[in-house]
Amino acid sequence: MAGTETSPGTGKLVRDRIPQIIRNEGAEPVTYIAGPEEYRARLLEKLCEEVAELLDADEGAAPGELVDVAEVLLALAADLGLSPEQLEAIRVAKARERGSFAGRIVWMGNR
Repeated sequence: MAGTETSPGTGKLVRDRIPQIIRNEGAEPVTYIAGPEEYRARLLEKLCEEVAELLDADEGAAPGELVDVAEVLLALAADLGLSPEQLEAIRVAKARERGSFAGRIVWMGNR
């Protein structure tokens, strides 16, 4: 997988099937399972990485990058003990209370 190399000792969180995909391409990945604290930290790093990729994406690539952001958000929610349904219920409740972003309102401050 081109572009997936990383500096020795740093590593990066990858999707669960990536090691097998690398094996299928004839290489042998070096991996380990992160502990709970490292996993949370790496999820937050991954979120920043995926958001940066979304910000750089053109309109054609944006849906795939948005899905990557959503996947990390769901993993973070699960790490916090929330199911996708619970996360959605919290989102709906907050939208009811504070609104959503559908109105495209830009706040410029107060007078």
